[in-house]
Amino acid sequence: MKLQEYRGHIRNWQPLCKELNIDSSLPREEREAAIIEKAYDTWGGEMGNHIYGMFAFALWDEETNTVFCMRDQFGTKPFYYYETQDGELLYGTTIQKIMQQTGFHKELNEEMLQLYLSLTYVAGENTFFRGVKKLLPGRYLIWQNGRIEIHRYWTPTFHPDETKSIESYADEIHATLQNIMKEVKTDDETAESFLSGGVDSSYVLAMSDAQMSNSCGYEEERFDESKLAKKTADLLGVGHSTCYISPEEYFAEVPYVMKHMEQPLGDASAIVFSLGCKATAKHTKLCYSGEGADEFFGGYNMYRNAERYGENLKTFYVGNTNIMKEDEKKKILKKYDPDVLPIEIAAPIYEETEGLDPLTKMSDVDIQIWLEGDIYLNVDKMSEAAGLEIRMPLTDRRIFDIASRMPSKYKVNEEQNKVAFRMAAAKVLPDEIAFRKKLGFIVPIRIWMADERYNQDVQAKLRSKNAEKFFNMEEIQNIFDAYIGGDSDLWRKIWTIYTFLVWYEEYFD
Repeated sequence: MKLQEYRGHIRNWQPLCKELNIDSSLPREEREAAIIEKAYDTWGGEMGNHIYGMFAFALWDEETNTVFCMRDQFGTKPFYYYETQDGELLYGTTIQKIMQQTGFHKELNEEMLQLYLSLTYVAGENTFFRGVKKLLPGRYLIWQNGRIEIHRYWTPTFHPDETKSIESYADEIHATLQNIMKEVKTDDETAESFLSGGVDSSYVLAMSDAQMSNSCGYEEERFDESKLAKKTADLLGVGHSTCYISPEEYFAEVPYVMKHMEQPLGDASAIVFSLGCKATAKHTKLCYSGEGADEFFGGYNMYRNAERYGENLKTFYVGNTNIMKEDEKKKILKKYDPDVLPIEIAAPIYEETEGLDPLTKMSDVDIQIWLEGDIYLNVDKMSEAAGLEIRMPLTDRRIFDIASRMPSKYKVNEEQNKVAFRMAAAKVLPDEIAFRKKLGFIVPIRIWMADERYNQDVQAKLRSKNAEKFFNMEEIQNIFDAYIGGDSDLWRKIWTIYTFLVWYEEYFD
């Protein structure tokens, strides 16, 4: 088997080189190709369980006309495939690569819009391009002579162990992260770190040898976390750079983001992240980021309501965002299918977590749906487009393993979220940072989009011929008018419709 396609970074390359008898002095690209090829020869479909890091790849065997594709456990790197009418398999880590190949037929998969209006991202294996599918996390695909088989080699599983104290879990998190930080880069690489005002990125920075941190900021004081980030950097004795974003820059960036994302994404922070990646790429090619800890360790404030939701969860909880209910989508969509429901994507996950507590169920839905569909997609696509490589030390199977054994009472209590994780972070951070309330990645979009100076393109798209193809125009105009009239909570609905229309124009107009 020869490596045909690969995106990623293998953390445990040194022990793997030893075990697989590979020359560890090879340049990274050759070394990782050799590891993947030898690992396949040695372990076949189980090879993913031997690799720590981020990866999506395809191997090709010319003699047997076989393709083997694999994606990492959490889906940090994307992988897509498409079967042509002639029974050939097109595949790649980008949809654009598939679109350029012979046999691809471009057609909109319109039913995805119905899911998108609730979730604000593309969840599950289908995409907005009919026939293009995502290989889901923790899976591998075998194609031979026109036949596809998909197998799952890893599933998040949870076995709460109450015999250990919260202190011992915090110690284990800290010791494990110490070991991972030794692997995330080689001695000859220099990395910087993204830094918000929160504990995750602060902890990663404190545990790393990065000498420079980067954040985004705004002139609007109440949305600006960059001063908190600067304070953290100063406390840690690290340099800090802030990319200040104006509303004009923000809106001008939207078409670029939707084009490089390849599918619409209604996460307003993606635009900020893109601008942040471009600014950071001017002075480094490698950067750390803190994704993963919220979903593993109970970081979101809504997780504190888990017990109250109880068994009702599986009737409504589809992940971190759910902004339009079915009755509203029936009103605004010209085509509505009552059988296309977001909860159907989450249903198999609830089967896997049957008998576990509500917080664990919520976390697992977010790990399998939200992280893959929104967070990791955003990190991968925007960093790649900017020429920046991002490594996420907290997204690691060894970190998840600790979270999977930790009782929910050590993750969330009435006063605090991510309790044990914060205790671990407090070993290297002042309490004011380690135990700071979660703010989220805040964007002043709810104010900007109501401003006549900045919302001209939003208004134009909502009144366009493209909008008319999909939406009942009066209904979406009513939402916009109510938003402008002072109901600022409606901004997400407007933004989700708008980002779809910008994306559609990029790919289908």
